[in-house]
Amino acid sequence: MRGAPTILHLDMDAFYASAEQAAKPSLRGKPVIVGGLGPRGVVATASYEARVFGVHSAMAMGQARRLCPNAAFLIPRFALYRKVSDAVMTLLHTLSPLVEPLSLDEAFVDLEAGGTEPTVEAARAVAERLRADIRAATGLTGSVGLAGSKMLAKIGSEQAKPDGLVVIEPGTERELLGPMSVRTLPGVGPATAETLRRAGIHTVAETREAGEAELVRLLGRAHGGSLFLMAEGRDERPVVAERDAKSISVEDTFDVDLTDRTRVQLEIARLADRCVRRLREAGRSGRTVVIKVRRYDFSTLTRSETLRGPTDDPAVVREAAARLIDGVETTAGVRLLGVGVSGLADFTQEDLFAQAAQAAQAAEAAQAAQAAEAVQAAQAAHEALGDAGRPPGPERPEPVREGAGEASEDAEKPRRWLPGSDVRHAEYGAGWVQGSGVGRVTVRFEEPWSQPGRVRTFPVDDPALQPADPLPLLRPDANAAAEAEAEAEAEEAGGPDGPTPGAGGPEPGRGPGQPVTSRP
Repeated sequence: MRGAPTILHLDMDAFYASAEQAAKPSLRGKPVIVGGLGPRGVVATASYEARVFGVHSAMAMGQARRLCPNAAFLIPRFALYRKVSDAVMTLLHTLSPLVEPLSLDEAFVDLEAGGTEPTVEAARAVAERLRADIRAATGLTGSVGLAGSKMLAKIGSEQAKPDGLVVIEPGTERELLGPMSVRTLPGVGPATAETLRRAGIHTVAETREAGEAELVRLLGRAHGGSLFLMAEGRDERPVVAERDAKSISVEDTFDVDLTDRTRVQLEIARLADRCVRRLREAGRSGRTVVIKVRRYDFSTLTRSETLRGPTDDPAVVREAAARLIDGVETTAGVRLLGVGVSGLADFTQEDLFAQAAQAAQAAEAAQAAQAAEAVQAAQAAHEALGDAGRPPGPERPEPVREGAGEASEDAEKPRRWLPGSDVRHAEYGAGWVQGSGVGRVTVRFEEPWSQPGRVRTFPVDDPALQPADPLPLLRPDANAAAEAEAEAEAEEAGGPDGPTPGAGGPEPGRGPGQPVTSRP
């Protein structure tokens, strides 16, 4: 741990919900809850307006609806959140080469490694500038903690929320930590906290007073020893720029338990494809395929298969996951499925199983071609002789094109419009889904930089209404518009020497930021 507060912890304020409020003018100042909207959904983020009602992250969505029924309940839009996160992380990297991202909205920064002078005043100035830059680049706010260690910097950012800055100066650590709950310390979860509670230890001060020997007796040498150091305010963990992922995985929780075996297999195949997409986006490959199954009674099991070499081939991962799920009994009901890949590498080796499968497919294709040629030859000979004995009747129907039935079936299915998703209408422009049901979808048409927009309702299959990509939170030409408006004002005023002779006023109906047209 360092004496000077040069470890910075940034935590964006209610990130997902704040991004949704910034994107949707009609929701600003109102309770917004983002997460899974099904019966088994979980709250990802709640705005500060919703937290007043007791809603918090990781709460069951059903409970959140009971606590705050008038909130806007929206699906997450990770495409938008990643863009905003990239902009924030870019700003952090201008401060130091040592940036340790923890999630899309949270990171540690070692300011000293970036050349910041190890003083309270210099660190505070950098943090204030960072907060202003984040607001200018994204329109959102972040809270910052500054301290001599990662643990204290994170505690500082929690105390700074929302939209604040807390500096924990050297020498104040023990006094600050003393009255806090022992759950404040990293590594203290419910089980550890319960063990300490039974021993009469509730606060950080009581943890410190218990002594290292007692904590080792209660929790073991490694855990007890590290906990005592943290209770003393000492945290030696460095900021690590590269946090190498050990695995990449995806999972889904289902609103209704899956009991149909075919449906389970289809979901596993879909999850395998999603997992491979994430694997390729990260530029990685892996050699161990893992599935996760949580049954109706919440019992959870995993199964894994290690391949002969790293792969990012979706067919290989899909086949391995299918073999693994075949060995799991799922007919009693499954509430969650997941597929992951571990043993990650930066290169891909040709998988021998895939090569064998391709060879087998080639052999089967050759045999099929030979058989087809034989059938055609026999048919030609038969037609040459004539088919006098064939009974009268209709000609054989044309074979159905593969996939034609599926395409027409999909075309007949109504589109699903989930609350919060982006849409664009051919006449009314950009908007977002407020809700849908009984064959109708309600859309509010507004943009992040507009006034709250009007609401309109359409049939769910209206061809003029289409899904759309998220709009940026700030108007792309905001700077250009501001400059144009400033130039227009300067032209109207005629600069520091007064109005320019012969220059007229603004054209009737000129909007903000539009240039002034001079009249002769």
